Amino acid sequence: NMLYPRVDNRLSRLMFACRNCEFSEVADNNCVFRHEVLHVPRQVCRQQGAPLRSTSIEKTRIVTDLGTDPTLPRTNEVPCPKCNGSQAVYFQSQSRHADTRMTLYYVCCQPKCQHHWLS
Repeated sequence: NMLYPRVDNRLSRLMFACRNCEFSEVADNNCVFRHEVLHVPRQVCRQQGAPLRSTSIEKTRIVTDLGTDPTLPRTNEVPCPKCNGSQAVYFQSQSRHADTRMTLYYVCCQPKCQHHWLS
């Protein structure tokens, strides 16, 4: 069985709880997802070749234990470019800009590698 995130509103903390029984435990880390936006002057965007309306560059922080996340889809079709590992998890970019194409992020499932790359 799997534990799902749940908020304990009374104590204001993140919990992991079972949907089949009453079992729950306090989460070790409160970070579930992190999305950072780095604001960059327009002049730097022009030098980088970004569109003029782009005044920020999105940065995705990939948590190191994504390779062990059972909720993410896995593939054996895309080998790791660093260690040539045969399995990787992948997820889609959360960017909502109209001028960006869909990007897939891959994370190697090898515990010693955990390399991440884009499609």
